[in-house]
Amino acid sequence: MGGRRYAYAYRGYYWHGYRYYGYAPAYYYRPVYYGWAYNPWPAPVYYNWGWAGNPWYGYYNYYYAPYPAYPAAPFWLTDYMMAQQLQAAYEAGLAARGEANPPSLLPAPELMAGLWSEDLLVANNLQAAYGAALYAAPAGSGGQPLLSKEVKDALAEEIKQQIAADKAAAANPNAAASSSGGDELPPAFAPNFRYYVVASDLDVTTNDGQECALTQGDVIQRTSDTIGSDNNVAITVRASKKDDCAVGANAAMSADDLQEMYNHFRETLDAGLKALAEKSGKGGLPAAPDTGTTAGEVPPPTPDANVESDLQQQEKDADQTEAEVRQGAGG
Repeated sequence: MGGRRYAYAYRGYYWHGYRYYGYAPAYYYRPVYYGWAYNPWPAPVYYNWGWAGNPWYGYYNYYYAPYPAYPAAPFWLTDYMMAQQLQAAYEAGLAARGEANPPSLLPAPELMAGLWSEDLLVANNLQAAYGAALYAAPAGSGGQPLLSKEVKDALAEEIKQQIAADKAAAANPNAAASSSGGDELPPAFAPNFRYYVVASDLDVTTNDGQECALTQGDVIQRTSDTIGSDNNVAITVRASKKDDCAVGANAAMSADDLQEMYNHFRETLDAGLKALAEKSGKGGLPAAPDTGTTAGEVPPPTPDANVESDLQQQEKDADQTEAEVRQGAGG
């Protein structure tokens, strides 16, 4: 992805005859770092992400805007996670359509840079005077992005709960790996985990029989406590982009798809915690305590060195097959 190779490890779960795969962290941080990431910071942080002028940011500014300030790490991590998803969605869309970057919908980068300040008093004054420009509030929407604060807060709460779970796992990293392997509820269906960020494009059929699309960065809520005999789970759309399934639409989704969204959530959260550790004490962020790591459930896997050439070959084969089909249809 993006010219870089990634490798993640998973462990299997059996639940009522179905097998699922859950993300297995290769390392954990020390408990004191998780405590710092869980608890409120001494004062709200005004943080400049540096997204001004980036095409993906302007493209999705009707849908998404970052928090104006961060009282604690889970809110910062929520914006990190959404930005990763939307940037990936934007780049995937360009690649699929073979298009160049559309013009940014944001003010000029030099204007944005001039409107931002680490000084709390200055930042408050600038937010009051230029909030729509400074924080990329969507034009024509009354300053309210389609991805609401309520939904983002729900995601931040799930991040907070996962940080607490990681802190507990850090104290006993072998507990999950030594599971009996019996009938075990997949981690994506824990009672306190109900909001999922869509990690790849999906087509679903709503309860009224209408087909619609969910794309990367949309948010759904699991509304069922059980997995049906067809391996489906009831969901409701809580945030969606233009042309996607309507907010409030009810549908059924494969439990495997939800587990994949959870895995991607865990992967992105770990990347966010790493970025936060590296950025702590900079850009207005408070300094983190010990950011050292300890071994997790599995040894770090090694990325496949041949994956890029394999994907390129698959793409060539697909193009050749498509050309042959077109030629046959033309004949």
